[in-house]
Amino acid sequence: MQEITGLTGKSSKEIAAKLNELLANYQLYYQNIRGFHWNIKGNDFFTLHVKFEELYNAAQLSIDEIAERILTLDAKPLHSYSDYLANSTVKEMKNVSDSKGTVEGVLNNLSIILEIEREILDMSANANDEGTNALMSDYITAQEKLIWMLSSFLKK
Repeated sequence: MQEITGLTGKSSKEIAAKLNELLANYQLYYQNIRGFHWNIKGNDFFTLHVKFEELYNAAQLSIDEIAERILTLDAKPLHSYSDYLANSTVKEMKNVSDSKGTVEGVLNNLSIILEIEREILDMSANANDEGTNALMSDYITAQEKLIWMLSSFLKK
């Protein structure tokens, strides 16, 4: 498959490894958002309950796309929670149920994910890996807008 796509060599292996790091971080981000969705309390319940569902559904799609991109690069995606925990900078967030704490948690998680995506964007640009580059570019664009919106929510 790599010979057909032209995605071969050391750079593809390095990109796949970095994508696995991103995958691990996305899995923790996803689980944190699920917890926020289930446990949110207070005046913003109706607003945030729906928003968190939207976010975890989007994260779930991204997780699948990232894993498939890793497979496209002829590598194996991480697929156990022990691997996710060992390879993630995003940390589990437990017992957070207030508006401010949950939104700040999402923002903190996204800042970690964006940093990794920007590293992958640089790596994929240097390797002429347009598939990975386009994926990261799309994620970064959407997440920057989400950060603006969530930051605005906190400025009530």
